[in-house]
Amino acid sequence: MRIHAFHHLYQQRLDRSTKPFVARGSKVVRCKYCQVAEKDCLCAHQPDVESGVAAMLLLSENEVFKPSNTGRLILDVVKDGYAYQWSRTEPSSEMLALLNSPKYQPIVVFPDEYVNEPARLIKQEASKFCEGKTPLLIFLDGSWREARRIFNKSPYLDALPVISINPDKVSQYMMRRSDNEQHLATAEVASLVFEQFGEEKLAQTLSSWFAVFRESYMNSKTRNRPDEAKPALNRFIGEMRNEKPL
Repeated sequence: MRIHAFHHLYQQRLDRSTKPFVARGSKVVRCKYCQVAEKDCLCAHQPDVESGVAAMLLLSENEVFKPSNTGRLILDVVKDGYAYQWSRTEPSSEMLALLNSPKYQPIVVFPDEYVNEPARLIKQEASKFCEGKTPLLIFLDGSWREARRIFNKSPYLDALPVISINPDKVSQYMMRRSDNEQHLATAEVASLVFEQFGEEKLAQTLSSWFAVFRESYMNSKTRNRPDEAKPALNRFIGEMRNEKPL
């Protein structure tokens, strides 16, 4: 498997922690990379797909420790990926350098209805917006309340363009509760955004990988009766096998 930026951030935070983070399902013995039960570890099936986009996760305080986090799935499929702990006053210098790199066109992913400056919203076809630069898609990873705080309290994001989605389906995310059924998981949002940039294969791979993670995660819940047939995983394996050249 490929060790990526989310895994490195998780280990850095773990090394600095003075007490364990106790989340729901903390009694389950989990793989430290894919965060499902060790007996259902998915690391051997991590996707291997090429794309023309980059992705950055800005994570709220404890999001990196939550087994139900789906932002890591984005970096499982996007090889040019970055993950940083969000800070209002002490942002990572490495992150700021990326935002100013001539290689990238950074774009914040956020709902248009909460953007106070309409001029920031990308109205044209997304795939034509970046003018030869690699799109660096920035996902604010946390609860909806935390994501809004990151968006509104990060001066280094204020001048960046914003791309939004208009989901027309109920979220398939079952691991956490939300007051609004239209609030998608971070991975679901990313899949829809990738489609807007013409990255259909990447979008489909992430959507299928999300289904695999959801299936294995739900199987690890002690109150659930596990589905040992693992249909989502078997479908994913079949999809990946069919894409390989004969």
